[in-house]
Amino acid sequence: MGVTESNDGDARGSLSRERVLAAAVVFADDEGIEALSMRRLGRVLGVEAMSLYNHVANKDDLLDGMIDAVFAEIELPGEHQVDWQQAMGDRARSLRTALLRHRWAIGLMDTRSVPGPATLRHHDAVIGASRRAGFSVEMAAHAFSLIDSYVYGFVLQEVSLPFAADAALDSQTAAAMVSNVQGAEYPYLAELTVEHVVQTGYTFASEFEFGLRLLLDALEATAR
Repeated sequence: MGVTESNDGDARGSLSRERVLAAAVVFADDEGIEALSMRRLGRVLGVEAMSLYNHVANKDDLLDGMIDAVFAEIELPGEHQVDWQQAMGDRARSLRTALLRHRWAIGLMDTRSVPGPATLRHHDAVIGASRRAGFSVEMAAHAFSLIDSYVYGFVLQEVSLPFAADAALDSQTAAAMVSNVQGAEYPYLAELTVEHVVQTGYTFASEFEFGLRLLLDALEATAR
């Protein structure tokens, strides 16, 4: 496991909210969010679970803080960034990277009813970039929703694949895929598999950039 702490007398005194949240994020990365409990987190930090309540009110407060920590990792568009597509593209890529790093967060990012400061700052910056680019309030909302839906959906698909999305298929996987669609029963699936998916250099992750460019082009054109 990524976080280990000594169980000594100094552990309780050196605790802080930031340290508790950081340990919880690493625990969830390593063990999964379902395995996270106050007792197990306390054990990682070398303290009794009750000591954690000096820094987080309850499990919901812990999850709120963990999600806020993930939002804090996402690159935000700057106030003086002129190119809207570049700003939104960089932010979408950073969001995807954060979600791949913290896969447990994918289903939790928009579920928290008490968003933290990093979450609020993130949302304000994304909306602000669209408004400064000339998007109406309504179009800024559309853009935010569509981009996030695309990124979340892509990452969900990406982490569910039976092979690494960011690597070329190994010969055994490629051969198995071709074998499964051979014959006349699935002609279009066979065509796509043979002529696209198993070609040298192809990775599923490359589909992200194509879809992102298409989405950003469409949003900007509609806003104009």
